[in-house]
Amino acid sequence: MRDRSVTILPAECWESDVLKKSIQVPKFKSESDEADWWASREGRAYVKRQSAEASSNGTKAIGSRLVARIARKSSIQIAIRLPEGDLKQARKIATRKGIGYQTLIKMLVHEGLQREAKGV
Repeated sequence: MRDRSVTILPAECWESDVLKKSIQVPKFKSESDEADWWASREGRAYVKRQSAEASSNGTKAIGSRLVARIARKSSIQIAIRLPEGDLKQARKIATRKGIGYQTLIKMLVHEGLQREAKGV
């Protein structure tokens, strides 16, 4: 993943140009780390800034490559029964990360399968 940087303003100073901070989108060790970063204050600020710049330029903002990659992959619809508590927890975590709960579950299954395939 190539590093991307943008100048952002802290949440309390969006209107002021006094406190500017350049952030880099880090390299991620796992999909979970990436989802956590995009859901963090820094990740959300990055997306807001990118969206503002894109709309002022008349272009489309680039967001999480992880979500874009998952959305691009062809998938097969299945039905799976989960304990109610697991589903509630998945929804809570997904909301905190700013993604859909089905996307979160798909990411977790994918990560688990990769880990098992490696024998870790």
